[in-house]
Amino acid sequence: MQQLKKIWADPYLRFVILFVGLYLLFNYFNEFYIGITNKGGLYSGFLDEHLNYIEWWRSSLLKGAASILHLFGYTAITNETDLLVVGKGGIRLIYTCLGYGLMSVFAAFCLSFPRPFKHRLIFLFIGLLFIQFVNVLRFVLLPLFWDRKHPFLGMDHHDLFNIIIYLLLFGMCYLWIKYSIRVTNAKNSA
Repeated sequence: MQQLKKIWADPYLRFVILFVGLYLLFNYFNEFYIGITNKGGLYSGFLDEHLNYIEWWRSSLLKGAASILHLFGYTAITNETDLLVVGKGGIRLIYTCLGYGLMSVFAAFCLSFPRPFKHRLIFLFIGLLFIQFVNVLRFVLLPLFWDRKHPFLGMDHHDLFNIIIYLLLFGMCYLWIKYSIRVTNAKNSA
C-alpha cells in the first residue's frame, strides 16, 4: 500500500496512470455501447431505441455535412449511415469514422493533465467541438474530391485524416499547456 501511495504521489506517474485508465474507459465504453445497441450478442432493445447516442451522433454528423453541402448549392441525400452528393460521390459513415477513439485520447489527456479543473473542462469542450467540426468538414470534402483510384499521397483518407487531426490536436495541446503554465506562473508570482 505504501508503494502505491508513493507511485500516486509522483505527478508524472499519476498523469500516465490516469491518462491510460481514462482512455481505456472512454474508448471501450463506446465500443461496448456500440455492441449492446446492435442486434445480436448482448443486445439491449431499450438502450437501442431510447438512449442510442451513437446513432444520434452519426445522424448529426451526416446531417451537419449535408446542411453545409446544401449551403454551397449541392444536393445531398442522407440515410442512417450514408451521405450521397448528387453528381459527385458519397461516403458510408462506419463506427470508426465517428472519432470516438480520437475523442477518448483527447478527453483522457484533458482530464488527467494537472491543471485547474475548470481550465481542463473548457479546453475539453472546445477540443471535442473542434474534433467534430473537422470530422464534418471531412465528410463534406470526401464526396466532392476524394478519388479512391488516385488517393492523395497514396494514403487512405482515414490515415490522412488521422495525421492531420492529431497534428492539429498536438498543436492545440502544446499551446494550451504553454498558456496554462504562463497563467499559473503569473498567479504564483503575484
